[in-house]
Amino acid sequence: MDQKVTFKTPSVTTKGDGSSRRVGFELEFSGLTLDETVDTVQSSLGGNLGVKNAAEQLIHVASMGDFNVEIDWDFLKRTAKANNHNEEDDEWIKQLSKVASALVPVEVVCPPIPITSLNLLEPMVSRLRRAGAVGTEESLIAAYGVHINTEIPNLDAETLFAYLRSFSLLQWWLVEAHHVNTSRKISPYIDLYPESYVTLLASQTSPCIDKIFDDYLEYNASRNRALDLLPLLAEIDKPRVFNKVDDPKIKSRPAFHYRLPNCNIEHNDWSLAQSWNIWWVVEQLAQRPDDLKALSGAFLDAGQPLIGVIRNKWVKYLDQWLKDHELV
Repeated sequence: MDQKVTFKTPSVTTKGDGSSRRVGFELEFSGLTLDETVDTVQSSLGGNLGVKNAAEQLIHVASMGDFNVEIDWDFLKRTAKANNHNEEDDEWIKQLSKVASALVPVEVVCPPIPITSLNLLEPMVSRLRRAGAVGTEESLIAAYGVHINTEIPNLDAETLFAYLRSFSLLQWWLVEAHHVNTSRKISPYIDLYPESYVTLLASQTSPCIDKIFDDYLEYNASRNRALDLLPLLAEIDKPRVFNKVDDPKIKSRPAFHYRLPNCNIEHNDWSLAQSWNIWWVVEQLAQRPDDLKALSGAFLDAGQPLIGVIRNKWVKYLDQWLKDHELV
């Protein structure tokens, strides 16, 4: 039986303009075909189906927005888009799509919904589980995961720096808290920030937005980060980002792209709330400037000549620190 887990509400739920912050989730899994996934999502949430092609389909749910369901294979998506409904090509593309669903993940890309309404997605997750969806543990090579796209409260240097420091100081702990699957750890898709960058952030006080851009793009000129900031930076200054990272997959949006959680959708005791509640720790720490300053100092003090900060010792230190400060 599915077990209900409550989504924790962060201390900041609105943006600077007073509107609700929103969160979008992306789930990667196998075990279902594209059509089976579409049927399952629609049966759990309702909505109207808008067929795109054999690789991508759309479900419009009036109360939430557009859910994109797709085979996560660029070749197939490009081929299906270019087909122009040629009947002969349609058939082999449909067959290719069926074969692909057994080899590459199906992905459900949820629309951004209010940060206080995330529980609305749980019926979909439960229905996908019962239909046969299987996640991270199913594949040794695909590294299926959950992506969390959370809107930033404000697009200013102070807010961005606070979240960067919060995540970077916690990143080693987050890997353990999420129990990140080994195949995902060794994949290139969720690389952590280099320790030298974390040290740089810990040593800074209030960098301007230009400094934040320069430093991030120097150390993290790749989409393959556990916390990919390129979409958010592109929202602020797209030409500046693409001048350094020419990747058409970068989509501008005022949100963090957090890629660390596993997708353990096949387990009855798993829910999106578990993944969210770990990210929640990053949210809360980002709103505590004094604690961020203290933790930054502790990180710098923990560094040793030549070897830097010993990872397991820092994680152990954070375990106790987070408990003492009622963040876990």
